[in-house]
Amino acid sequence: MSFTGAIGSGGRRILTALVRALTATRVHPNVLTAVGLGINAVAAYTLSRGEFLYAGLIVLFGAVFDLVDGEVARSSDRVTRFGGFLDSVLDRYSDLILLMGMLVYYAGINRFGYIVLTAVAMTGSVLVSYARSRAENEIDKCKVGFLERPERIVLIIIGALTNRMAPVLWVIAVISNITVIARIVYTWEETQRIGQSKQPQPQEEAAKTTTAASSDLSEGFRSA
Repeated sequence: MSFTGAIGSGGRRILTALVRALTATRVHPNVLTAVGLGINAVAAYTLSRGEFLYAGLIVLFGAVFDLVDGEVARSSDRVTRFGGFLDSVLDRYSDLILLMGMLVYYAGINRFGYIVLTAVAMTGSVLVSYARSRAENEIDKCKVGFLERPERIVLIIIGALTNRMAPVLWVIAVISNITVIARIVYTWEETQRIGQSKQPQPQEEAAKTTTAASSDLSEGFRSA
């Protein structure tokens, strides 16, 4: 087994043991998701103070909860639609709150250029997820491009631990927005392939019928 393979195997064993331990405690997966957000909030505060090394360690610790909440949900048979929704929403908060910490830091040291850079990175980070979510309402899959949330978290950890956050923000700002553009292009190509028209669903037809009927009834009252 290679060195990297041994590391991966060891990491999986640790993760499996942690999931089993958390499952045995009967802790709810949604609680783990919320705890992860709380840890990232602490990391954001630490980033805002410019204490990058400590912030990197805190983000690394918080990433554990991102890894285990879904696994605990599956192992304890608590996978729910709401749980998936909550996890996605709180992940967006975690993404943004870390970058908000950087905004506060750069504002405190009066670095306007890096404030703008962080804002661009925030925009790209949100739109990477939104573009995929919205695209998959129209097509089956839209997972093209790079720099989804795990990659962004790893970059932030590396930037914090090495005190090289500015280059990391450049990478996130540029590549995340390139990913958004790639997803727009891919979605356009897929919609061209399958056809632009979208057949209304029965529920949509029923809603249109109800709306039309209500409009006709209102017109009748006004005429009377």
